[in-house]
Amino acid sequence: MKRCLLLLVLTVVAGAMFGQDVTPTPTPGRKRGWLSRILHPFSPNVVPQYKDPRLRGLALDLQITPQTVKLSEVRQLSVKVTLANLSKRPVTLDFPTSQRIEIYLMDSAGGILTKWSENHAIAEKPATILINPSERIEYNETISTRELTPNKVFVAEVFFPQFLELRIREKFLAVP
Repeated sequence: MKRCLLLLVLTVVAGAMFGQDVTPTPTPGRKRGWLSRILHPFSPNVVPQYKDPRLRGLALDLQITPQTVKLSEVRQLSVKVTLANLSKRPVTLDFPTSQRIEIYLMDSAGGILTKWSENHAIAEKPATILINPSERIEYNETISTRELTPNKVFVAEVFFPQFLELRIREKFLAVP
């Protein structure tokens, strides 16, 4: 019985000792405990570091549906952008207009084919968005595929016009 108790105490002490970082690491990312790393070894843990201190802790995710665009069937490309606050403090974003995001469809050389804002009305309406810790904001938008040509790779780029550091890109293929 004493050996079991001693083994349990040593396990808890060793787990606490190895689960904490004594010296801060300069690499970006959120700190995960040893149990989280064991249970979820392949989960992403990288949080981008921005120059603007107001944006620290924010992470962007972009999903394009469908990944391979059949131009004969698809007229609109569905774009889902998720902005998550992974920090322990709330993040405030101020916008002078009603436009929150901008979506560009670009060719592989970087030339802009379509802008999302060309087909949307943007009003001079200031707003403030507060993202609490562990919360996220999703933007579900569509953009026209009329400028795309078959059998080429294109890039969808989404960014926040007021915060140019908040930018994400994803490639996709257009087929006939």
